[in-house]
Amino acid sequence: MRDPRPAPAPGSTLDVPGVTTRFVELPQVRLHVAEAGPADGRPVVLLHGFPEFWWGWRHQMPALAAAGYRVVAPDQRGYHLSDKPRGLSAYSLDRLAEDVVALFDHLGVERAPLGGHDWGAAVAWWTAIRFPQRVERLAILNVPHPAVLRRALWTDAEQRRKSRYMAYFQLPWLPERKLAADGYRAFRAIFRRSSRPGVFRDADLDRYAAAAACPGALTGMLAWYRAALRRPPRRPASLRVEPPVLMLWGLEDVALGPALVDPSAAFCREVEVVRFPESGHWVLHDEPAAVNERLLAFLARPAAVS
Repeated sequence: MRDPRPAPAPGSTLDVPGVTTRFVELPQVRLHVAEAGPADGRPVVLLHGFPEFWWGWRHQMPALAAAGYRVVAPDQRGYHLSDKPRGLSAYSLDRLAEDVVALFDHLGVERAPLGGHDWGAAVAWWTAIRFPQRVERLAILNVPHPAVLRRALWTDAEQRRKSRYMAYFQLPWLPERKLAADGYRAFRAIFRRSSRPGVFRDADLDRYAAAAACPGALTGMLAWYRAALRRPPRRPASLRVEPPVLMLWGLEDVALGPALVDPSAAFCREVEVVRFPESGHWVLHDEPAAVNERLLAFLARPAAVS
């Protein structure tokens, strides 16, 4: 069995053309950040989900950079080489959204497009809800509006069945031990069970496992699930999403059903929904060319006047 260690060294670009990496010191946390594109390009921030890290955007970063964008993809707190603070309060959705705003501040950006997949999409939704003046436009990949998911977990038996792994992740230490056992076999299976055959190569899973093997990373990424139930965010005055939204959704998602799409769109002032009938949860990997085309078209639209 392959040993996933050692983790990639800081600064490693993992063979993604044009990408550089560095650490940025934010007021509450230090993040490891990957960047591509011209330094004076229009910034676009992309947020990965579970159980990836910045490398989850490897198919999108070169395409957006080639179009002249300055693409910034952090390892979010708890993941890979970024800080992994103790305590569930450090992983509340409010705190995660504040990281995004602090990253914008660090980049000298008042408003910027924001994209996210999986947990990164949940953070992107919440950032746009709490800080609408900071998000120019929002690209969401396969995660519903937070209020829609919360309601579905209460009222939809099928969605509760799909999400039962979230209850398992609430257990202390056991999920970490299980995921890491036997060369991270169960961790690798998360990708294999939820993706098309061949989408993730063994070498890809080696890199994800290496990132998860960074000290404290498994506990850090699972803290997001634990905080979601035990440290819920403060309810804002409105759950309406003001920036324009692009929702890209693989209909074969094993964890999040297509019935979540239209209710999520109903929370948006302006929204375009693109469904991928033959794709699943990993739409950014299943359909990289189509996703890139949609993202570039969305970003090229004239900015909304605030």
